[in-house]
Amino acid sequence: MNKKLAIVTGANSGMGLATVISLAKKDIHVIMLCRNEERGANALQLAKKESQSEHIELMIGDLGSIASIHRFAETFKAKYETLDILINNAGVVSLKRQHTKDGFESMLGVNHLGHYLLTHLLLDHLKATQDGRVIVVSSGAHKWGKIDFNDPYFDKGYNVMKGYGRSKLANVLFARGLAKRLEGTSVTVNALHPGAVATNIGVDRNTGFGKNIIKLLVPFFRTPEKGAATAVFLATNPDVKGVSGAYFYNEKEVPISNLAGDDELVERFWTWSKEQVGL
Repeated sequence: MNKKLAIVTGANSGMGLATVISLAKKDIHVIMLCRNEERGANALQLAKKESQSEHIELMIGDLGSIASIHRFAETFKAKYETLDILINNAGVVSLKRQHTKDGFESMLGVNHLGHYLLTHLLLDHLKATQDGRVIVVSSGAHKWGKIDFNDPYFDKGYNVMKGYGRSKLANVLFARGLAKRLEGTSVTVNALHPGAVATNIGVDRNTGFGKNIIKLLVPFFRTPEKGAATAVFLATNPDVKGVSGAYFYNEKEVPISNLAGDDELVERFWTWSKEQVGL
């Protein structure tokens, strides 16, 4: 394959789908990593139509399941020898405390640990290219996030805002830890804040609860396309080649919270995450 190859997680709606369409329009072959086959198939047809590209494919994987992530990685590696771009976009917001298949609190489990494992399993393929790029979709919510190693999964006092903030802080800590480990390789890692985007992120994946709330807020949000712009910029722009370990908003590098910049916390959290996913 002569085209660059990208994987976008959580690609069946919202910002993920907008990212897929933008990349495909840039003549990149895109793999949509989706959890639900039916929704993924519908999104695939829409992405092909909107981008006027046939170079988009659907692959199935659940970031809330360690076994599913391993299966996806094996399927991908059996088909492809390299990977140019990995956009860790998938995200959940759980209004009530929920668990992944492996017993992790769902937001930290999907938004961070699932991507942590997925990225590790694909690293050799990213290193096999001249300009491998990992993009981690975080949020300004990382600024109120805190890590509690004594109660990482909110067994006591669950709160959706605290939980979301923790998962988004985890994204920045992961991006910084991975960037450090990839110094001297051809792979860069950056995190970003997409802005407040109107997507289905707060809608319950099973019951649909939360849809009416999202509809009320839509006029105040930016579109998924606008939210996807910084991820696409980091994935494709030649100006950021070699830039790693940074955090972007509106296509510019911006400051992170003091906790996110704490190198000791980066290392401690890296070790904890590795143990959780069994690496």
